[in-house]
Amino acid sequence: MDKNKVKLSFIDLFSGAGGMTLGFENAGFKNMFSIDNDIFSCDTYSSNFPMHVLLRKDIGELEKKEILHLVGGKKVDVVIGGPPCQGFSIAGRIGRRFVDDPRNHLFKEFSRVVGIVKPKILVMENVARLYSHNKGKTKQEIVNEFEKIGYKIDVKILHSEAYGVPQKRSRVFFIGNRLGVENLFPEPRVKEYISIEKAIGDLPKLKSGQSSLIPNHESMNHTAQMLFKMSYVPEGGSKQSIPSRFRPLGGDVRKYIRYKKNEPSYCVTGDMRKIFHYNQNRALTVRELARIQTYPDKFIFLGNKISQQQQVGNSIPPLLAFFVAKEIAKML
Repeated sequence: MDKNKVKLSFIDLFSGAGGMTLGFENAGFKNMFSIDNDIFSCDTYSSNFPMHVLLRKDIGELEKKEILHLVGGKKVDVVIGGPPCQGFSIAGRIGRRFVDDPRNHLFKEFSRVVGIVKPKILVMENVARLYSHNKGKTKQEIVNEFEKIGYKIDVKILHSEAYGVPQKRSRVFFIGNRLGVENLFPEPRVKEYISIEKAIGDLPKLKSGQSSLIPNHESMNHTAQMLFKMSYVPEGGSKQSIPSRFRPLGGDVRKYIRYKKNEPSYCVTGDMRKIFHYNQNRALTVRELARIQTYPDKFIFLGNKISQQQQVGNSIPPLLAFFVAKEIAKML
C-alpha cells in the first residue's frame, strides 16, 4: 500500500488478544478503536498494540454517544469481529430463532455497533458449523439481520491451512458492504500445506517443566502419571497405544494423541494439554501454539498459562486475517 495514501480504517469488536487486528494492521489498515472485556486478553492486546485505543468493557455497556465520540466524525471503512455465539448449537431445536436467543446477544451487539457507525464493509467470523446449523436457517437469519441495516452479504467457509497457516482450522466469514460492489474472499494461497514441524521445529527442545529464553516457550509441568501414559503414544498415535490397564476411559477423542510432524496441526483450541508434541514428551508451549496460529515471536502473551493458551486458541490466525484484509482493501 502506498505510504502517502490515507490508511483505511477499522474497528475491532471482540478483539481478544488481537489476531484479527494484527492481520488487518499488517495489510495496511489503521485501527480506530478495539473493545474486549477479558482482563488478560486486554493486557496482551495493550502490550502488543500500545498506540491503539482499547476499551476494556462489556460491549453492551458501549453507548452510542461514546462510539460516535471515538469515531470523531470520520468515516469508518470496516468493522471486524467474531462475537461468541454460545446458543446457536441448540437454537432451532427448541423452536427459538438464533437472533432471538438471549445467549446470542453478542451478535446483536455487533449488529448494533455496525448500525451506528455505518462502515462501508463489515467482516464477521465464527465457527464453521454455524454455516449449516439448523439446515442453513441460522446463517440466513444472520444475513437477514445485516441486510436490514443496508448490507449486501456473502458467506463462505475459509480453511486456514489453504492460506499458509500450519493448522487445520475452518471458520465461517460473513462479508458485507453497502457500496454496491462484489464481496471478495481470498483465494487459497498454497499448493502444499505447511507442516507443524516446519512451524515449530526450530524452537529449543524442552522437557516437562522446562523453560527457555524465548517468551512464552515454557513447558507445562506434567505429572509422572501423565508422562508415563504419554510415553506409549507414538507420532500420529492415540490413546489406543497405551496399555489397556493404564488407558484413560472415555473423554474427548482429541486427548492423548500425538501430532504428525509432516502434517498441519490439529485445530488449536483453549485447551491443548493432552495433545502431545510429535517427538517430545510434553504438550505444546504457548509459543508453539502461537507459531501454529501464525503469531510472530515478538508478540507476547500475558496472564497465567491457562489464559495465554485460551487467548491463542480463541484467535483468528493473523495470516488468514491478513489475506481477508487484502481483499477488503480491493473492495474499498
